[in-house]
Amino acid sequence: MTTYSLTLQRAHLDQLKTHLIRDDGCEHAAYILCNKASSRHDPWDRQAHTKFLSAKIIPVPDDQVIERTENLITWQTASFVFALKQAAAKGQTIGIVHSHPAGMTMFSAQDDSNEPDLVQLAVNRNGAGTNMLSVILTADGHLTGRAWLHPSKKGYEPMRTVRVIGERFDLHYPGRGAEVSMPSFHRQALAFGHALNQDLRRLRVTIVGCGGTGSAVAMLLARLGVGQLALIDNDIVDQTNLNRLHGSRQADADAMRPKVQVVANAIAEMGLGIRVVPIEAWVGDPGCRDVLRSSDIIFGCTDDHEGRLFLNRFAYYYLSPVIDIGLAIDPGEKDALELKALDGRVTILSPHHTCLLCRGVIDPEIARSETMRRENPEEYEQRKAESYVVGEGNPTPAVVTFTTELACMAVNELIHRMQGFKGENGAAANRVRKFHLGEDRRPGHQPGASCRICGGDGLWGAGDVDPFLGRID
Repeated sequence: MTTYSLTLQRAHLDQLKTHLIRDDGCEHAAYILCNKASSRHDPWDRQAHTKFLSAKIIPVPDDQVIERTENLITWQTASFVFALKQAAAKGQTIGIVHSHPAGMTMFSAQDDSNEPDLVQLAVNRNGAGTNMLSVILTADGHLTGRAWLHPSKKGYEPMRTVRVIGERFDLHYPGRGAEVSMPSFHRQALAFGHALNQDLRRLRVTIVGCGGTGSAVAMLLARLGVGQLALIDNDIVDQTNLNRLHGSRQADADAMRPKVQVVANAIAEMGLGIRVVPIEAWVGDPGCRDVLRSSDIIFGCTDDHEGRLFLNRFAYYYLSPVIDIGLAIDPGEKDALELKALDGRVTILSPHHTCLLCRGVIDPEIARSETMRRENPEEYEQRKAESYVVGEGNPTPAVVTFTTELACMAVNELIHRMQGFKGENGAAANRVRKFHLGEDRRPGHQPGASCRICGGDGLWGAGDVDPFLGRID
């Protein structure tokens, strides 16, 4: 069985609201063109999953509308055929979005009757196996969707979730807000409501890197009640990790246990019903693709440039927001008593946010050296001896109180983007905490004019392409 979901860029939702929700109180319609992210195996429910990613909105022109009321809209098919042609040219899936101004969140009998004919038209125009999406937008902003797989009256599957990503991360699904929180999270509901607890329970989150920061993020998310977690790291616990790797013990270092397994075991022992998937691998390994595609949110807690370069691209291709975390400690000269810098950073990677390359966080040369070390260690050692390798040096400093506080900053950014407790302007695309100065800053960076990742929307929501993520230079 395959499940389905839709991810909408916030800018696309804003376009839909402008066209569909009007003062006349009548239904209106638009088309949405989507790319796909297909997972053969969602690691949490063990089913195949197809995630549709919004790429373009095409309003149905008013002059093509035949009839519209508060409960009905019909229009000429010429615009639909034109949109189908655009979808076929780019291998995309077309969707129809229409408003229910009266507030009904379910598909009507009229929708059930009309849509199979449109699916048949789509199949006739674009070929056998063509799918079509159908989405309802209510006046209060509620979204409901389904995926039509064939033209019969019952030839559709409901969408598991409709996500909206932007300054806010919103989830839409049947029954949202109707469940009562588990007793373990009751006091959390007193602060933020039962709906947030329910959203967190449905959330699928992947944490890349399970060191001092990643292990802290994992523990915090589990205690918040995030229902599905995946941990990706290919390192083992050693003696130097024990003072900051949450959940670790001396026995783990002695046994050289994988970090992901140690953190997963600690979460399981909480008894909060969290499903944890540990994956002992580098994030760019093909075996990690399904879990990344299936994720709603990704936390980047890796300290290597190669891993960051990969996630930097993935976030925009797959509309999967990455919350990237970094700590920089400059102790100055040897035996100096005063730190030169003690900076923590939380950066959001998502459409309309500047990427890590343009912010100067990633050094491509160091990333290439790290790739060589991973793929061809003999050549790496030779080049290192010849001083051709960049970035090799002493271990970077780390202190548990700062890595843990950074984890709190990052998780609180997620909570705000889902609940809004910081107010209208509370979201920060890039927050830097100057620990040694006791202040927070929000450095702004503009996308580079030639940056294909964040400088334009050409790659946003591209989804599955060949080669995977296009060409990474």
